[in-house]
Amino acid sequence: MKTKILLILSLFTGCIMNAQDSLHTQLDRPRFIAFSPSKETKNVNGMLIKYYDEIDNEIQPKKVNGVGLGFNGLGIFFPALLLVNITSIDNWAMNDIGLEPLPAKMNTINGMQLSIINMEPTVTNGLEVSVSSNISAPSVINGVAVSPLYNFHHTTKGVAISTFANVSRKCRGVQVALINVCKDSRGIQIGFWNENERRKFPLINWNFKNKKS
Repeated sequence: MKTKILLILSLFTGCIMNAQDSLHTQLDRPRFIAFSPSKETKNVNGMLIKYYDEIDNEIQPKKVNGVGLGFNGLGIFFPALLLVNITSIDNWAMNDIGLEPLPAKMNTINGMQLSIINMEPTVTNGLEVSVSSNISAPSVINGVAVSPLYNFHHTTKGVAISTFANVSRKCRGVQVALINVCKDSRGIQIGFWNENERRKFPLINWNFKNKKS
């Protein structure tokens, strides 16, 4: 009798372990179309659709080889709110810009990100096109960021182009907008008003030296 019980327990334990292995395999298997927020999606070779993205430590970081599409409706309201503060440059130093990005906990998009607004921590390697860029989330752009209104990033490596403002904590490249702000800059800023760690200057600003201690 004891032998039968042990055999049944062994079979039950084996079934549970196989089910867990199968679940991990499904998570690791790339999907062609996936959605976010989601705890089930890990890899996407195709399109990631973000319908209400926001910072959430429980959301599974995703690797996307293709296109990320963001349709968060909050992006319609943020531009108007930010525009109210355009006369005070200090107000552009958003709190989220100071957060250090943690790539292991961030979405990675290799290709293109198209969005109204992005509120998930994201590393974009390629092209980013958005209405009001990245709000309330540390983000990194390695490539080109284009917005008809604003670009907000923790780190910009490449080119950031917008109408009103480009704001970054760390910049390696070129910023072009009405207002450009960067606290750790190696590159050129072109706009009506430009700020980096060395100076505040109209029209064109630059820095190619190490940040002052």
